[in-house]
Amino acid sequence: MSSQPSRVLSPRSSLARLPSFPRPSARQTALFALTPLALCLAHAALAQQASAPDAAATAAPQLQEVRINASTEKDMGFAPVEAQTASKAPMRRLETPQSVSVVTREQMESRQITNVQQALQTVAGVSPVNFGRRGFDDLNIRGFRSTESILVDGLVQSPGMWAKLQPYGYERFEVLKGSASVLYGQVQPGGIVNAVSKRPKKEALSEVGVEVGSFGQRTLQADINRPLSESGKTALRINAQVSNADDPTQFVYRKDRWFAPSLSIDLGAQTDLVLFATYSQSEWLRQQGITPYGTLLPNRNGTLPRTLFTGDPSFGVYDVESTTVGYALEHRLSDAMTFRQNVRYETEKGTGNFVSNQALQANQRLQNRQASRQYMDYDLLATDTSLLSRFEALGVRHQLVTGLDARTGTSLLASRTCRIGALDLFAPVYGMQATCPEALTSDAPSKLTVLGLYAQDQIKFGQGWTALVGLRRDWSTNDTDNRVAGTQTRQKDNATTLSAGLVYEFKPGWAAYGSYGESFLPQSGLTFAGSPFVPETGKQWEAGVKYESPGGQITGALAVFDLVRRNVTTADPVNTGFSVQTGEQRARGLEVELGADLKNGWKLTSAYTYTQTQVTRDTNAALVGLPLNLTPRHTLTAWATYKLPQYQRVTLGVGGRYVSEQIGSYPFTLPSYVVADASVAYLGENYRLTAGVKNVFNKAYYDGAINANVVSPALPRNFSLGLTYFF
Repeated sequence: MSSQPSRVLSPRSSLARLPSFPRPSARQTALFALTPLALCLAHAALAQQASAPDAAATAAPQLQEVRINASTEKDMGFAPVEAQTASKAPMRRLETPQSVSVVTREQMESRQITNVQQALQTVAGVSPVNFGRRGFDDLNIRGFRSTESILVDGLVQSPGMWAKLQPYGYERFEVLKGSASVLYGQVQPGGIVNAVSKRPKKEALSEVGVEVGSFGQRTLQADINRPLSESGKTALRINAQVSNADDPTQFVYRKDRWFAPSLSIDLGAQTDLVLFATYSQSEWLRQQGITPYGTLLPNRNGTLPRTLFTGDPSFGVYDVESTTVGYALEHRLSDAMTFRQNVRYETEKGTGNFVSNQALQANQRLQNRQASRQYMDYDLLATDTSLLSRFEALGVRHQLVTGLDARTGTSLLASRTCRIGALDLFAPVYGMQATCPEALTSDAPSKLTVLGLYAQDQIKFGQGWTALVGLRRDWSTNDTDNRVAGTQTRQKDNATTLSAGLVYEFKPGWAAYGSYGESFLPQSGLTFAGSPFVPETGKQWEAGVKYESPGGQITGALAVFDLVRRNVTTADPVNTGFSVQTGEQRARGLEVELGADLKNGWKLTSAYTYTQTQVTRDTNAALVGLPLNLTPRHTLTAWATYKLPQYQRVTLGVGGRYVSEQIGSYPFTLPSYVVADASVAYLGENYRLTAGVKNVFNKAYYDGAINANVVSPALPRNFSLGLTYFF
């Protein structure tokens, strides 16, 4: 199998010297995204002026709750019954003909999670893959890479994806598994993760927390919400987090600074508007991993320490800064019709320096390496404008979502590939001088414009029947200026995708379903003949059974799926250095999930996944029939909390996960492992004290491999202690 694709950045220090595509002007941005907002604001202002005399004569208005995300924010616990990602509107999971999992804020807090990968460890179908602590949210869903399909509030992120999400800033993570292009356009076939942000509330909220832990972990965070009007619809919420941490691997560290204010504005009973912004700055020294020889595989020179750093700290670090601004608008045109628009503009800039492992020399002592100086400058304007309609016709109830999904962004890409000496793994000497070329090795700024029209209808009919049918048409244009090769290319792609599903609630709380979905993902590049690559496609069939107990105390789901990924780019067997799109891969499996919020003090979330993957077509015949790399056949995970009946302020937590061996085309197999975690929490009058330990038994295991030359040691046993003060 090919190695994971590397990310190439464009120069921060050299941005002034690198011409770029023009970014959207203020006027273009307004025309592209803000006109509906202006119209809605004007409409609301006129409505308020017209009703002012009447309002003065009436009693004080009743509290109006901000409705954006409100239905899901209140759906906490370990057994949430509702999700919005599958339909861009709140929908019972029982009535959704596709697997959708939810990780709530309560679950995250009980497990003391610090990143997205940890948050999703309890989700069926999400592989616990890791490519070293290299600074990104790496994810596989249903056997396929999904790192670039992490959305925030239903909108895609910039193609750089360098800024890791801070889980503290999100109410929940929703995982929609399988092909999901009808609602979200260009996404990977395994599924998407939708992070639902914290937003202003009508109630006052104040918390400040501090957490310390193993390997120099130090975190300070705050979440403050203040209603600014009598109705509570005007409110300000500020989330912030500062975090420093070292690592078991020598020299490796990470520093994060994150700030996210949001403001809801009272524009009348029919309009909800939230303005938001985020700022993050991260600096880290990348931990790429270690050679498999001397760790997983024998090395004639002996065993290597898992904490060995194979890069060079003198070469430099990553330094990335990102900002976002945007708004979420809802305007109820009538009781049955709501206009909605989400807009986000984001930028990412920075530099990245790292030393990667190449092939180990024949003496199994000297590690060949390559040094890279990477540079980045991304921007993206993403919008999603939709109309949600609820109506009844001929005894059939409809919830119809129609919308326009549009985005445009530029990517400045550049890098320098440098030479650096081999490292003696058994007597390492750091501070080697790297030799970098004056000219950029890679320099290919690009501009991407995407437009998608979609419609999806939830149809309820008969006794307990629900259908979900969707259709989408996408157009995309990608202009690339490869200055190294001296070529300019324009790649245009379009695709029509559809989805359909049927649910039958055959008895109260029990439903059976079946569904079909498609995805597409454009691929950049040319064949040897000069033809542009066609989009990669995915097709999935799924069937299953879901359960929701009366009162929603227990939820459960069982799903079987068959997912095929086509037009996979593989090496051209005739023309070295070129690629062809003859690859095909398949994933089939079974997933079981259970969530429970029991009255006896127990809460539980658990999942089992069986995944069978296979390369079904490839130019390299030796790969055909092999499973995909980094896809365990079996995973089993559980996490439970118990509130002591004698001491109601004390909650104990315990859980763990089993991951079977991971076999692919690499010259090694990642062994199976079992890891246990535990926690305890004490809730005082105005504070919460938490303590947790991950990898209780200090299991030494490997949870990923970026390529055949590198395996990724997982974290050893680590502790955390946190104190949150409420005021």
